[in-house]
Amino acid sequence: MGSTSVSQVVGYIKGKSAIHLARVYGERKRNFGGMHFWARGYFVSTVGRDEATIRAYIQHQEREDQRLEQLNLWR
Repeated sequence: MGSTSVSQVVGYIKGKSAIHLARVYGERKRNFGGMHFWARGYFVSTVGRDEATIRAYIQHQEREDQRLEQLNLWR
């Protein structure tokens, strides 16, 4: 019996949910072509909830997303 990694599970969930949302909302007025629904990373904690750590991760991801958007403007 094979094992499944956390990254495989998260990738599956993100992929399936993005496909579902594109099917449901893809024909709306806004064009989502070339856009990404999910950020590249994800957060996993095996110890328990730590609000400060989660908040810091989200803030870092927001800054990283803004940085990547600015880089894409120059393409």
